Amino acid sequence: MDKLLPAPVGGGFMMDDYWVWDPSVIKGDDGKYHMFASRWPKSIGFGNWVTNSEIVRAVSDTAAGPYTFAEVVLPARGKNFFDGCVTHNPRITRYHDKYLLYYMGTTYDFKRPDNKEDVWADGRAQRAWMNKRVGLAVADSLTGPWKRMDSPIIQPRPGKWDASITSNPSPVVLPDDSVYLMYKSSSHDHHPPLLLGAALSKHGYEGPYTRLSEEPVFKFHSNKNKENDVEDPFVWWAGNRFELIMKDRFGLICGEEGGGIHATSPDGITWKLSRPVKAYSRTIKWSDGTVTKQANFERPFLLFENGRPTHLFAATGTGPKLYDVDRTWNMVIPLK
Repeated sequence: MDKLLPAPVGGGFMMDDYWVWDPSVIKGDDGKYHMFASRWPKSIGFGNWVTNSEIVRAVSDTAAGPYTFAEVVLPARGKNFFDGCVTHNPRITRYHDKYLLYYMGTTYDFKRPDNKEDVWADGRAQRAWMNKRVGLAVADSLTGPWKRMDSPIIQPRPGKWDASITSNPSPVVLPDDSVYLMYKSSSHDHHPPLLLGAALSKHGYEGPYTRLSEEPVFKFHSNKNKENDVEDPFVWWAGNRFELIMKDRFGLICGEEGGGIHATSPDGITWKLSRPVKAYSRTIKWSDGTVTKQANFERPFLLFENGRPTHLFAATGTGPKLYDVDRTWNMVIPLK
């Protein structure tokens, strides 16, 4: 936390008529910064991300922004595809001369919601949630065209801890050209504990992505307390080890609900929490001297330049409490 500088007021990416989420940023050959993000209309509820989200690209001359909307990257493409109704959770990375866009996609069997009806109240959101799968799109340029794989790159496993979904991908291209992938799942539905697993594609990015462990790589819950879990990992290779930051969902690990955790691993399987464990807070210092407690601070993403992290991005919102928001955007915090 001592590496975080004040967040620039007006930085990051916001759209007046949309809920905005899921920042993932890369510097292009054009010298500009390209943010891949999720959005869905504000005319429908915030919880409708699971039925209406689409991945877009925004551009800025500077890493801190502000970013300007450029295009829809992965729109709905038909219910017969695994990602035919929704794309969400983008993570952009480079693989030699290719750009890899990992994401979560889902589909469902009902009419696409077009108003503020509560899709969680009648079970529609839960049905869409259970179809979440990690997908991959590939392009020669950040402006596309993007070619999506027709099938998920990693599937749930019936009867295992990751039987329900695959979601929240965090890829790492390793020096030997293999790709490490952390993902989120659960044993049966969207209730806690949500758990994280690790897989590896040994020969390039196309797969197969093979689990590195039969068990989740993090276990914080107990039989008596399921509400002690993590999500939203951002993983990177630090030259001789893996490192990550992730969200403490209920605050039982770092002491703050929705706060951030830092951990390290020699192999991407066995992880050790850092000390102090807290990596970031929902309490934000701004460039105008103000301090606020954000309703949310999620999907953390670090921008690296010349091998060093320079900016922390996160999906954030204002409102009285977690997930009770009146607006959202992708914010940025420069690092010392």
